[in-house]
Amino acid sequence: MRQCKSFFYILFIALFSCEPLVTTFEDVEKAVLYEAKTFTTSPDPENALKVLSWNIRFGIGRLPFFGDSCGDRTVMTEKEVLNALELVAAEIDAIDPDIILLQEVDRESKRTQYIDQVQWLLDHTDMNYAAYASMWQAQTIPSDGIGRIDAGNVVMTKHEIESAERIKLPLRTDQDPLTQMFYLRRNVLKAKIAIPGQDNFYAVTVHATAFATDDTKQKHVDKFKKVLDEMVINGDVFVAGGDLNSVPPGAETDFCAETDFCDEDACADDVFHTDTDGGPHLEGSYFENFPNEPTLLQPLYDTYNTAISLTDAFGVDHNTHSTSEDRFWDRKLDYIFTNINVASGSGITFQGAIELSDHAPVGCTIILE
Repeated sequence: MRQCKSFFYILFIALFSCEPLVTTFEDVEKAVLYEAKTFTTSPDPENALKVLSWNIRFGIGRLPFFGDSCGDRTVMTEKEVLNALELVAAEIDAIDPDIILLQEVDRESKRTQYIDQVQWLLDHTDMNYAAYASMWQAQTIPSDGIGRIDAGNVVMTKHEIESAERIKLPLRTDQDPLTQMFYLRRNVLKAKIAIPGQDNFYAVTVHATAFATDDTKQKHVDKFKKVLDEMVINGDVFVAGGDLNSVPPGAETDFCAETDFCDEDACADDVFHTDTDGGPHLEGSYFENFPNEPTLLQPLYDTYNTAISLTDAFGVDHNTHSTSEDRFWDRKLDYIFTNINVASGSGITFQGAIELSDHAPVGCTIILE
């Protein structure tokens, strides 16, 4: 009976609403631009910019959520969301970046009480401008009480955003048509920023697939690099990064070896899929070219400067797999790349932000030419 009610509810919305049930997006389209209600004076960057990249987990901190942390909740209270956002804003102001690359930011979503988190963060930090590109926009998601959703990537900056565009990424091919219809539509967000002394400066962010079992992750990384390569050809300067959901080159190839991360991450009632050797793996831990996953990002490392070098990625502060008390994060998934110089020793993973998201913010200082 519940399934029937859900079906007729969806049918009613589809027939009588002025909005499409699910937004599908063009290959390239304009991003949504924002301004803070009150501007903060932007300092002259002189010859350097501080950059931060952070997946903020739609502003719910580490609260258990359906599908990613053994939780069964799909809707948070307003107090829970605002409390988490206040902590995120405080961390941003403490770090004091010039540019922020954000992923998993909600606006007008039932799960986060319809708070426009882009505008909220602008109005509660020293940032002045933002560009938004949705990766999941639907009037309603007909499962698990998720309901209305709008979540995506954000570029936030103290300096004016002159223009911004949303660039479509390929869809997963390992889903049935109905699931794919209501599933995420990921993107690369590219924003042109008016940096004094820079004619063509861009900030670019991406959030690659996490759970695909086909080669979609490879396609997302390849497309991200293609966007950057084209900018180099055009003579543009950029800082780019985000949540690539990929471990760095040289990482362990078997996450279920000595330390069984697949088993540790599993929830009691998780549905596993089985690979060719018969082992159980969570959705997304294997895909068609999984043995090559630790090489997915090698072309980016070979072509561009990175905030955290491969040596540092396995050092004291940036270990990919770590169970020691001083390093909470056990896998590196978040990155910053640029086609100009990174200030020596400026790359950092903010390990202290463990209660604010399921991702650690990463940052660096880039040197303007």
